[in-house]
Amino acid sequence: MPYPRVCAVVLALVLTGCSAPAAGPPPADTPESTTTTATATTADVQPVSRVEPTEVRIPRIDAKSSLVPLGLNPDETIQVPPVEQPMQAGWYVHARAPGEPGPAIILGHVDGNSQPGVFYRLREVVPGDEVEVSRTDGSVVEFAVEKVDQVPKDRFPTDAVYGDTPDSVLRLITCGGVFDRSARSYEDNVIVYAKMIKRDHP
Repeated sequence: MPYPRVCAVVLALVLTGCSAPAAGPPPADTPESTTTTATATTADVQPVSRVEPTEVRIPRIDAKSSLVPLGLNPDETIQVPPVEQPMQAGWYVHARAPGEPGPAIILGHVDGNSQPGVFYRLREVVPGDEVEVSRTDGSVVEFAVEKVDQVPKDRFPTDAVYGDTPDSVLRLITCGGVFDRSARSYEDNVIVYAKMIKRDHP
């Protein structure tokens, strides 16, 4: 099944705790709301026989979470895991699923509801660390971290994160840097870039 062309979507900010990742300036024909700062470029793909992710594990930082699907809100802002459950991670269903060619996107909070989030220690990950993703067919996809960046949200590297790739890659995204109390959001994003190294079939 051919993949549709890349499209732009706006990423929402949560009013408390960690926010979803920001990207570059929104296009001229995309209205900006008080809860958005940016857009991201990602492919809208939902193959009929898609194998979906169910859990993510990052052994180095003892992070483990089931994965809830994240789509778009009615205003075309991306959904984020509930801030009231900061240990819950989610995967963006309009990007690739982990193990498919191209970038898969997993979002998690750094904190929320006055407690650490599932990606609280994500900034401690280093190149070579493993990220494991379990899937609905019983398989486990292993990724190796290639690099970790912390970037201001107003300079989010949209193409590097969401741009298509021939390989199966993974992006883990959370918030970082200074917490802006007036905006009730962190100023930066922490982004982990990883590449698939192994797929274990059941």
